[in-house]
Amino acid sequence: MDLDRERIAELAKEFRQRSRATVRDRWQAVKFNVVLALQAGVAAALAWVGSHEFLGNPSPVFAPISAIGTLASSVGQRFRRTIELIIGVAVGIGLGDALVFAAGTGPWQLGVIVFMAIVVTIFLGGGPAVVTQAAATAVLIVTVDMPTEMNIEAPRVVDALIGGFAGLVVIALVLPLNPLRVVDRAAKPALTRLTEELAETAAALRARDPDRAQGALDRLREVERHLQGFEEALEGGRETTILSPVRWSRRGALTQYVESSEYIDHAVHNSGTLVRRAVTALEDAEPVPEAMSEAVALLAEAVRLLRRDLGLGVRPEAAREQALQAIGQAGRAYAEGVGFSGSVVVAQVRTTGSDLLRATGVDRAEANQLVRRAAGGHSGEAARQAARQPGDRAPDGPPAAAGPVR
Repeated sequence: MDLDRERIAELAKEFRQRSRATVRDRWQAVKFNVVLALQAGVAAALAWVGSHEFLGNPSPVFAPISAIGTLASSVGQRFRRTIELIIGVAVGIGLGDALVFAAGTGPWQLGVIVFMAIVVTIFLGGGPAVVTQAAATAVLIVTVDMPTEMNIEAPRVVDALIGGFAGLVVIALVLPLNPLRVVDRAAKPALTRLTEELAETAAALRARDPDRAQGALDRLREVERHLQGFEEALEGGRETTILSPVRWSRRGALTQYVESSEYIDHAVHNSGTLVRRAVTALEDAEPVPEAMSEAVALLAEAVRLLRRDLGLGVRPEAAREQALQAIGQAGRAYAEGVGFSGSVVVAQVRTTGSDLLRATGVDRAEANQLVRRAAGGHSGEAARQAARQPGDRAPDGPPAAAGPVR
């Protein structure tokens, strides 16, 4: 009975923690996208005014739809999205008006129009955005009443042009995003999670708690999901610095973030190997010197400082220093004596530290030199052992399977 109560209490605690995490993640998503929602609202209003006032269109449905479609497209692809939008609208209008003129409106005509719009756009080589827009436009042609006394095809296409242009104007001039802020917000979930789980792994090593380390490993897998949003934000940041003159001054800071992104990705993957081997070392009751947990804790701090400085647009020198200290502590841990999995942890601290050095702007040759100097020659055997393990990476060489040296 007591075991049942304890299990229920654990499940309730886990549920509360997950609920808090879900609410927090959703609130972060709202804050991240609130400016996008504002952009879409302003663009839709401008598109409606442009079509209604300048073209005299009494019901400019397609202008705000096109504006919203442009803003709602994947960031970094809005130029392409606008062109696809116009193509999709043109195909949908042409097919829809032709069939409505020949057969009238009704449910079967709607089904035929949508079918034809999709088939034609696929035949023309359109992507998913074009196909979707063509089908949606065809539906509007059949279901939305339009004035019969005007030439409806041309104004609808022009409506789409106005909407797409309004969207781009809002992005570039009216409400341009701060590209560095957008990228930093997108990077925050991944880098914060990486920082937290490395710190948790360090605590697990100090406490000799394999379950705690396993929990960190399980949560670390969430970083992969966050990295996709980070890459999309980088594309959006590049786009903004091209479109918006008021954001040209942020190109240098954004370039630093862009150049760091590859090595951030490497650091995430190598950290996964590090934590996985830490779990094994604890489960096998291998010796865990205090310097090993300290090395992982310093690595976590290096990730935190890297994200802070990249977000501020300054050179991440503090992160560089922390990464080198982590590598030094790992070398001392190896000298004090570790087991087989412990030696891999040491090697992965060294590798991840090298990734972070590269992310701070250090070139490969200098990074390797700094790593060797910080390690003090203690972890050479650890690196060789790690290189013999499938999927693990030696600090200064390529993956054991194959691959270029970074």
